[in-house]
Amino acid sequence: MSAIGLSTIGLIGGTVAHLAVAAGHDVVLSDRRGPQSLAALVAELGPQARAATSAEVAAAGDIVVVTIPLHAYRAVPVEPLCGKAVIDTDNYYPQRDGRIAELDDETTTTSELPQAHLPELRVVKAMNNIFSVHLGSLARPTGHLERSALAIADGDQDAKQTVTAFLGSIGYDALDAGPLAEGRRFQRDTAVYSEPYFSAGHSLTATAQGAGPGPGPPVTADTLRPLLAAAKRYRDM
Repeated sequence: MSAIGLSTIGLIGGTVAHLAVAAGHDVVLSDRRGPQSLAALVAELGPQARAATSAEVAAAGDIVVVTIPLHAYRAVPVEPLCGKAVIDTDNYYPQRDGRIAELDDETTTTSELPQAHLPELRVVKAMNNIFSVHLGSLARPTGHLERSALAIADGDQDAKQTVTAFLGSIGYDALDAGPLAEGRRFQRDTAVYSEPYFSAGHSLTATAQGAGPGPGPPVTADTLRPLLAAAKRYRDM
């Protein structure tokens, strides 16, 4: 199994850590508050997990999941990540990240922005369009009739294959959405962002207002594919 680096641990990062350990991967975790802040999570995850600095996570992980706020992308260490698949789960939230003109006018996307700043890295967009509760609850073994899919985007086929295999190991099929720019099809404010994974009577808006997210229905590649196509038509108008 692979060593999975996670930087920084939030709701998505914590969920990925649990799924990865359950799948037999070793995980190396970092947090902006320092390794000591992760002691409780490491104890919960068991002997396959350890805490480290962000630089140590970058060096140790065969795959590194970057879950830092988008505005901090320039802080990603480059050298230890060269040649590795880097999963970018970020979304653009102006209230958190400040206004970013290139994203506001859609001349670039949330993954192309850090990729342009860090061209040596093999960035793959994935896991940004699913609520953390659903990411944890919808995981299913290979071949399960209720196995869900997650969209991924990147032009590097080797990196895509690596991330597809990792997602497969933690319970998800991967739907190839195309090159990294196609990540705009499933970023915030698209039909593929979170809502497909909410069951009837639940929504992202209601959850933000304090309602429970609900268990979430299985979302197959066949479900996602027309939603991505609709987003393509809308964005290309």
